[in-house]
Amino acid sequence: MITIRPARAEDAEALPGIEQSAGEAFRAIAELAWLADGDNVSVERHRALIAAGACWVAADGRGRPVGFLSAGIESDALHIWELDVRLDRQGQGIGRALLERAVADARQRGLAGVTLTTFRAVAWNAPFYRKSGFRILEGIEIDDRLASLLADEAEHGMALDQRCAMRLDFSRADTR
Repeated sequence: MITIRPARAEDAEALPGIEQSAGEAFRAIAELAWLADGDNVSVERHRALIAAGACWVAADGRGRPVGFLSAGIESDALHIWELDVRLDRQGQGIGRALLERAVADARQRGLAGVTLTTFRAVAWNAPFYRKSGFRILEGIEIDDRLASLLADEAEHGMALDQRCAMRLDFSRADTR
C-alpha cells in the first residue's frame, strides 16, 4: 500500500537515492543514458524544498519513501522541480498519485496553475504530463522564468530542442 503525504525533514536523506534509481530508466535511451550518471539534488536542497512546504512523498507500507515530488511556488504557479519514483516501483500509478496531490494543493492555494520543464519525447515526461492536462508552451507563452530554466538546462548539457516548458492552467470554470 502506498500513502501520499507531505514530505518531512527526515525524508530528505532518502530522496537522492530515489532520484538515482529513477534516473536509471534513462539508460534505455542511448542519447540520454548519461543522465543516469548525473548529479542528484542534494539532501540540503531537499531539506530546503521540504521546509518551504510544497513537497510530497509516496511512502510504502513501512513508511519508507519510494517516490517524491518536489515543487515550489513561483509567482502564480506551483513549479515542479522533480518527480521521481524508484525504478522498481514505476508503472504502478505512484507518479500520477504524486502529481494529482501537487495539483490539488496548487488549486487549494488559489494558484493559477502548475508549471515544469521536461523532455518532449520521453514517454514518462511530456506525454505523461499531457495525460494530466498539461500543455507544451511555445514561443511567447514561455515566460522569462521558464525560459531561464530551459537555458540553464541547456548549459548543463540538455539539448534545448528536446526540452520543453509545460503548464496546467486552472480556469475559473474548472472546479475539480
